[in-house]
Amino acid sequence: MKKIGLLILALVLGLGLTLGNTSFSAAAGKKKMTKFGEDLRHKEWKNIKWKTSNKTIKWRMTGPWTTGILFYDFMVHFADSVRAASGGRLDIKVFPAGAVVPPMETFDAVRKGVVQVGHSWPGYWKGKNEAFTAFASVPFGLDTEGYNIWYYERGGRQMMLDLYGRFDMVGFFCGNSGQELGLHSNKRATKMSDFKGMKVRTPGWYMDILTRLGVSVTPLPGGEIYLALERGIIDACEFSSPAVNLPMGFHEITKYIIEPGVHQPSCQFDIFINKKAFEALPADLKAIVEICAKETQLWSYSWIENLNITAIKEMAKKVEFVMMDDDTLNEFAKVTEQYFVELKAKNPDVKKVLDSQDLFKQEYATWREIRGRVTPWPYKKYISGTQSSKGWHMQ
Repeated sequence: MKKIGLLILALVLGLGLTLGNTSFSAAAGKKKMTKFGEDLRHKEWKNIKWKTSNKTIKWRMTGPWTTGILFYDFMVHFADSVRAASGGRLDIKVFPAGAVVPPMETFDAVRKGVVQVGHSWPGYWKGKNEAFTAFASVPFGLDTEGYNIWYYERGGRQMMLDLYGRFDMVGFFCGNSGQELGLHSNKRATKMSDFKGMKVRTPGWYMDILTRLGVSVTPLPGGEIYLALERGIIDACEFSSPAVNLPMGFHEITKYIIEPGVHQPSCQFDIFINKKAFEALPADLKAIVEICAKETQLWSYSWIENLNITAIKEMAKKVEFVMMDDDTLNEFAKVTEQYFVELKAKNPDVKKVLDSQDLFKQEYATWREIRGRVTPWPYKKYISGTQSSKGWHMQ
């Protein structure tokens, strides 16, 4: 019986604990599996003795968003998560843009303690430091997957903390709306020559890049775009993802949407907290704030991308989706790279962040390429042989 028992044990170990040719069983005479990778947070937290109190802390939060724009929901979701996770011990009241301070004064309001926490697209603060834009959206830069890996695992989190720390604040990623639409346009443009002379609304680094390509660019505020399109002041605009753009109605007064959105492969948001207010929190509430920011990061992307499914169907009833050709994309990338070479030479903070992101893109490229041909298209796209970008058409 003892021999039978040992035989059964050996079978269990062989079937259940073998990965490839590696076994957890040293007795089996095979290579012992060694651990690969480490959860650094566990190392940091394993000896913390978490304590809670009955004290209720009340914060105020605002950002550049009115209640009608989906980014406002990012703030509300984060505040709801914090209240739930803390059992109500940290209660954050959310205010829309203008209720406490004007939209573009959020940064200074948090810094001065007028409100404890702000939410934004970090590129709005490029006037404070050009490097903030690298944490928001970079033309031909990181997509949402890339931002998450770079921020959580490649040092991006600490770079953001360091940058906000100079302004007596603490910052965390908190919301992502994915890749943006390209251009809502009244002119069809798929080749580089088509863009020359166009009048386009866009802000930030993409504004400088388009200017180099012979485009006339203006950084109009979101509320002024529709009227400018309607009156022909501009030929085209970019603003955000399909779900955000749909209620703004740009598709109702333009003929085309020019894809892809090379200007923002991902649109990243953050929270920034007054440092004194954050440091006054007990350790468990500090952890809850960061965990809830991360939870909002996951939820927001999933939420927006699901809404995009319906949004593009609605837009397609009014406009034609067209794609830039490969030569045009390549030229855009070439001009973009040269622009960043010059920008990094002028700004060491931009250089530090972009060099880190570029290194990650370079090192991740092999795995992206190897796995790339199993994009989860519907079966019929593979069966019909239309899974490549050259076979793309609006469904």
